Amino acid sequence: MTAISSKKEPQPAPSRAAERIKACLRIRELNVLSVLLLVGLLISVFSPYFLTTNNLMGVFRSFSLIALMSIGMMLVIITGGIDLSVGSVMGLSSLVTALAFQHGYSAPVAIGAGLGVGLAVGAFNGFMITWIQLPPFIATLGTLSIGRGLMYIITKGVPVTPDVPDSFTFIGQGYIGFVPFPVVILLAMTAVFSIVMRQTRFGRHVYATGGNEVAARLSGVRTARVKFSVYVLSGLIASMAGVIAFSRFVSAEPASGFGAELDVIAAAAIGGASLSGGAGSVEGAIIGAALAGIITNGVVLLNIDTYAQQAITGCVILIAVSIDIWRVRRKER
Repeated sequence: MTAISSKKEPQPAPSRAAERIKACLRIRELNVLSVLLLVGLLISVFSPYFLTTNNLMGVFRSFSLIALMSIGMMLVIITGGIDLSVGSVMGLSSLVTALAFQHGYSAPVAIGAGLGVGLAVGAFNGFMITWIQLPPFIATLGTLSIGRGLMYIITKGVPVTPDVPDSFTFIGQGYIGFVPFPVVILLAMTAVFSIVMRQTRFGRHVYATGGNEVAARLSGVRTARVKFSVYVLSGLIASMAGVIAFSRFVSAEPASGFGAELDVIAAAAIGGASLSGGAGSVEGAIIGAALAGIITNGVVLLNIDTYAQQAITGCVILIAVSIDIWRVRRKER
């Protein structure tokens, strides 16, 4: 009888292509992008209007404000926090900008006043969370209610529609070529914050704070300052969205921005942000907002009941977060 060798046959080394595929499958943003392309493909099969230039530019414009605010939300979530006040900041900034025009101030002053609202609210949130030690959910829920109440007190339920110069309306209504200007602003902000989060000390400190705040503090990271900064940035970016929204509609509605915080959090969650902190990317947030925007557009094009939109988005959020939790548990094994 021939002896049976106890040695196992050598396994063939995986090819470079296979290694690259496995590496790509570990990238959250690529997974969400794949879902985005799949959803877009399915909608285009059933609707010939989806891939038209006018429709796509309309979709990009419609979700650009949510995507813009999701950049700030992503920074907050990476540190392990949450900002429920972004919708109120958006609406209040829009209102303050409108009131500045109504009182005869110039466009730069009106824009500065609107952005100042975001800076003030963001600083207040950061102070309450880092110095008073309130939980982020409670602190930002309080500012959400305060901002919403102030809007109704100031407007008494009546929209503010002042006269504004054409140079200001270009911000929300203009085009560069065939691309809406709000989309240009979004792309610029995405590029800037992608570089900040990947190649600067501040970006590394944000990830370190969310990954393990105690270890980051012992390593010399001023975690309180980092958390304060991300809430200020979140407020500032939300106020930018408010100024752009007013420029687009030239009307500050009392309910402007109502519920926007849920869409922004959904975009970040769909884009791969870990609500426990330490993980997420700006690109993922933008892709998440784009996916939600395309779903909304598909509901309209396919004549699906618009009330089903929130249900569909909710299902996408649950699936995205479930996959994230499954991935984390798999790494821990």
